[in-house]
Amino acid sequence: MNLSFYIAKRYLVSKKSHNAINIISAVSVGGISIGTMALIVVLSAFNGLSELVKSLYNSFNSDIQITLKEGKVFELDSTQINRLKKLEGLRYYSEVLEENAMLKYNDQHCIATLRGVSENYASLTRFDTLVHEGSFMLKNGDENMMVLGKGISYQLNAGTKDKFTPITLYAPKRGLSTSVNPEDVFYEKKAYISGIFTITDDFDYKYALVSIHFARELLNYPNKVSAIELGLEPDVNTDKLKEQITRIIGNKFKIKDKYEQNELLFKTMKSEKLWVFLVLVFIMVVATFNVIGSLTMLIIEKKKDISILWDMGADLILIRKIFLIEGIMITLIGLVSGLLLGTLICLGQERFSWIKFNESFVVSAYPVKMFGSDYLLVVGVVLFIGLLAAWYPVRIFTRRFFTSLTTT
Repeated sequence: MNLSFYIAKRYLVSKKSHNAINIISAVSVGGISIGTMALIVVLSAFNGLSELVKSLYNSFNSDIQITLKEGKVFELDSTQINRLKKLEGLRYYSEVLEENAMLKYNDQHCIATLRGVSENYASLTRFDTLVHEGSFMLKNGDENMMVLGKGISYQLNAGTKDKFTPITLYAPKRGLSTSVNPEDVFYEKKAYISGIFTITDDFDYKYALVSIHFARELLNYPNKVSAIELGLEPDVNTDKLKEQITRIIGNKFKIKDKYEQNELLFKTMKSEKLWVFLVLVFIMVVATFNVIGSLTMLIIEKKKDISILWDMGADLILIRKIFLIEGIMITLIGLVSGLLLGTLICLGQERFSWIKFNESFVVSAYPVKMFGSDYLLVVGVVLFIGLLAAWYPVRIFTRRFFTSLTTT
């Protein structure tokens, strides 16, 4: 067995003459363990929340969205539409028409963004998984149906239990001057509530979904769309496909993938995770000060042993290596125990759902997601900090001690 490792291990487990050294060593291990555990738990919690948000937004947004750079509505000719539908890797083609409208239910009313969608919209986006009350249905025989955001449902005090009272929708007529008679100013249609969806307040208080035929009739846009949304096969090269779409429809359109449709959101989540990680790393740095104190006191206590080793022919490198290994062992014990504790806590949250959300949220418990890359990052950072914390006292105090030895 390596001599420096053997002596370092003996120093670690043997009883010290001063009990404070044992206590500081234990605190050092505990500090590193708790810091490592916190890094794993917090990063996994951020991963779980990010994956949840992404899944919710991806259930509303399509793989690719085509909109105008300037203007609200447009119309593609049949040749362009057919070429888009024949693109390799395309699964779904869906047309969307969006415009603000006023919704009235009994004595309640509110302004919402009316989103008219094609029949295959649920297959395109998996939007039906977001409906927590009722079902995703836009047509029931001759009756027009609609799916409301939870916030709009709350504002109107409307729900799926009322099968007999429709919601009245009003949209302003374009190009008409103000009139005393509301019928001359607004288009009007009625629809029944089939379901209530929930994502976040940004969506829940904004959108009401209807069929695109209903939206076109209400808004008087016979063949217009505000967006074309495409669903893709897995592993399709999105950038290459966007270039093909541009060649078909021209440069006056914005073509966005899922990330670009919510670019600010995803960048914000990444930056939040980074800043929380940096804060926890700073706490870890503070915790490793105990390692410096523990090694400093150990070097002072072992002056006699160092003198004996020196007299027996040990050089400065060997003696420094002993205490450096001691510091690394303290770091490794804390690191491994912290990784185990953090993993157990995350697995426990997945299995037993210790931290729960209220019943109205889309999931019942706080989600966690463990990534191997996070473990590698935590291991690398903790080992680097622990190595620095061990190197500093070993280098400084052994130099002072050997200076005194060589001068006597």
